[in-house]
Amino acid sequence: MVHFEIRNLSFAYPETKKKILKDLQVTIRKGEFVTLCGRSGSGKTTLLRHLKSVLSPVGKREGQVLYKGRDLEKWDLSNQAGEIGFVLQNPDHQLVTDKVWHELAFGLESLGMEENAMRGRVAEMANYFGIHHWFHKKVTDLSGGEKQLLNLASIMAMQPEVLILDEPTSQLDPIAAADFIDTLRKINEDLGTTVILSEHRLEQLFALSDRILVMEEGALIADDNPKRVGKKIQKTHPEIFTSFPTPMQIFEDLEEEGDSPLTVKEGRQWLLKKADGIHEEKHLVAPSYEEAPEALRLKEVWFRYEKDSADVLKGLSLSVPERSLFAVMGGNGSGKTTMLKILSGVKRPYRGKVEIGGKRIEKYKGGALYEHTLAFLPQDPQTLFVRKTVEEDLLEILPKNMGEEEKRRRIEDLARKTEITDLLSAHPYDLSGGEQQRAALCKLLLTEPKLLLLDEPTKGIDTYFKKKLASILRRLMVEGMTVLLVSHDVEFCASYADHVAFFFDGQILTQNTPRNFFSAHAYYTTTAHRMSRGIFQQAITKEDVLDLLRSAPLEGGVKI
Repeated sequence: MVHFEIRNLSFAYPETKKKILKDLQVTIRKGEFVTLCGRSGSGKTTLLRHLKSVLSPVGKREGQVLYKGRDLEKWDLSNQAGEIGFVLQNPDHQLVTDKVWHELAFGLESLGMEENAMRGRVAEMANYFGIHHWFHKKVTDLSGGEKQLLNLASIMAMQPEVLILDEPTSQLDPIAAADFIDTLRKINEDLGTTVILSEHRLEQLFALSDRILVMEEGALIADDNPKRVGKKIQKTHPEIFTSFPTPMQIFEDLEEEGDSPLTVKEGRQWLLKKADGIHEEKHLVAPSYEEAPEALRLKEVWFRYEKDSADVLKGLSLSVPERSLFAVMGGNGSGKTTMLKILSGVKRPYRGKVEIGGKRIEKYKGGALYEHTLAFLPQDPQTLFVRKTVEEDLLEILPKNMGEEEKRRRIEDLARKTEITDLLSAHPYDLSGGEQQRAALCKLLLTEPKLLLLDEPTKGIDTYFKKKLASILRRLMVEGMTVLLVSHDVEFCASYADHVAFFFDGQILTQNTPRNFFSAHAYYTTTAHRMSRGIFQQAITKEDVLDLLRSAPLEGGVKI
């Protein structure tokens, strides 16, 4: 049975000639697990929103979307609500009630289910998803991972035939993301629910998927088996291939014959044979950094949101060197974002010292802290947009006494560096999540800050632009900027950070160089390290593993 049939679908947003979707033709069968991937802005979110009428974007559409053989527009919205579940990227944009139990029941109430049947369904979902122990909690007291799991459970309580998810793990820490994806596997396998999702985190998803759909500039460039799609995309679109699972990338980069390994287990089994006799000690050495002046310092900082509530920060101390990229990692709800709010002056601690550039933060009067000193990019970039177009938003933040020619020059320069030149005339809310991140970053960089605070800056951004982002930050650091970022992106931190710290229960527990940090962790570590642990102890990136394999002589003195 076919669930969705997309026929010649094209789409353009209002007041723009550029087509976001271009003549798409896709068939999705009942019970399939389909993963949609591609670069930021390739049209993934727009496509998914066309699969549920209430979420379909406004604009010019051509073509047709059929659900179970019938035009989707002819299906009653209440039927769509019950049969087609949709999980958004940000759970806060979808949760609507105050208590966990009420959120689980909300959809069923909307569908008019009888009370006793509804109670039974809610209890079943609470147990199935393992959330019964926080059944009576306030939604606002949940961590990001718990909110997203609740969001999923409340949708599954309606027993939809199709579950659509738009980057559902983008705000989750690595452990919570792995648990969430495993739950999707259970839903697909145990309940027979059709799963369609877009993601940039693909390490686990390839092995679960029946098909991989790859999009680029609104067109479908691949629709294939997970084990076969890598060889094609590596040759035709290498920038997209860099987001594919690490075992596959290593295998294909070495031009191995046969099907690619998809999982850590498959990668390890292949690597054990390939790496026999290779020693890494002489190849991989963790760099050391000379002491530098402090860009910021926190000393014994304590903070709570309400007088009688629990402390969120508990004696937090941290020193960040100038001109460094300092990454802070840790679980959802551990206090990392609160730390950034303290540093940006949004919140004030009740005890402890906060220094920015060697100056106590309370010494910055008025808006002085934001005058070429500090800029803060929050998790939700939409909070920075206040105008109808991206260009107007960028002009809004520049000084009023600056000449028009100088304003245009600076905007054009930074728009080019952040790759948003083609987006300047668009409404910020019409952009994809990754495009919004880039536009918000461009806006902040126009203020020329010495200290840049970033909260999940790689959320919704493809691997290709992550490299661009790292290059931009490196260039700014050479010019004197310091970057402190909070992130769940272990691959980005391993590749580009100078220092990595682990945040737990309101304080920094450990910090080290990326190589030493990720080599010492079993779960907060990269796929490359999990794949090579016990074979290469210090390898933490794909490049590390490839360098070691290529440097090893084989029989006859020939190198790999």
